[in-house]
Amino acid sequence: MGTDSDDAPADAIDDATIAAQLVASYAADAPLSIAPGHELPSPREVEAAVVDLRELLFPGFTGGVRGSHGVSLKAHVEARLAQVRVRVNEQVYRGLHHRCRAAGADCGPCQSAAERITDGLLMSLPALRTLLMTDVRAAFEGDPAATGADEVVFSYPGIAAICVYRIAHRLYQLGAAIVPRMMTELAHSETGIDIHPAATIGEGFFIDHGTGVVIGETTVIGNRVRIYQGVTLGALSLPTSKVRALASAKRHPTIEDDVIIYANATILGGDTVIGRGAVVGGNSWITESVAGRQRSTTG
Repeated sequence: MGTDSDDAPADAIDDATIAAQLVASYAADAPLSIAPGHELPSPREVEAAVVDLRELLFPGFTGGVRGSHGVSLKAHVEARLAQVRVRVNEQVYRGLHHRCRAAGADCGPCQSAAERITDGLLMSLPALRTLLMTDVRAAFEGDPAATGADEVVFSYPGIAAICVYRIAHRLYQLGAAIVPRMMTELAHSETGIDIHPAATIGEGFFIDHGTGVVIGETTVIGNRVRIYQGVTLGALSLPTSKVRALASAKRHPTIEDDVIIYANATILGGDTVIGRGAVVGGNSWITESVAGRQRSTTG
């Protein structure tokens, strides 16, 4: 019988040594370490907040219960608002405080910022609903297969992704950290549509079919734009040494009003502009600007 260490049973491994090595590696990667009281937002709670917010924007269309017997719709909405206020405030606070160097679980500035951001989002909900209805109308009017606006809201992945994007974009504008990106990644996993929360998108936006659509961080999209599945609005590849230096630069294209982009087109670069009324054909590869055209308003 051999006595070499190679013959030692697996359960003889020194857990204390492994733990010490892992803890040392955590300290070496400070941005990824989680100090006590600096927990990251909860994916489960962020997802629940998204469900609550979608239900407030489209009551009865997200699988939620619109109201209960003997309870008015207004009372039901008020109760859901109170619930989502607590959820969003807590997760936004976690996102802010995780990156804050203040010691401990309670941080006054982060708490104040989270409350301001949450209040700002909730006050924006009526305007967000108005904006989303322009997207719903664009989808219904742009798709002859749609039998009604209710079908569009309930079953179209493009509307689901745009709804979550518009919530996340508002949180991003208000200064939330981490949570907006978590929200749009939830929509990405649900719909196959990847929209960065920092992208700027005008009214009446229609994503038809949707699977494989990518819209990058600094993309600017005008009003009444329609895109199809597989479209990428992305950035040109950069040497690794220059990526972080250009993090705040305009890297993604600008799509002006009334543009149509057909399936699997790829449009890259921060200086690339697709002019008003242009039609981009399927499977196109575009890294230079395209002139617009005046679309006819007559039949």
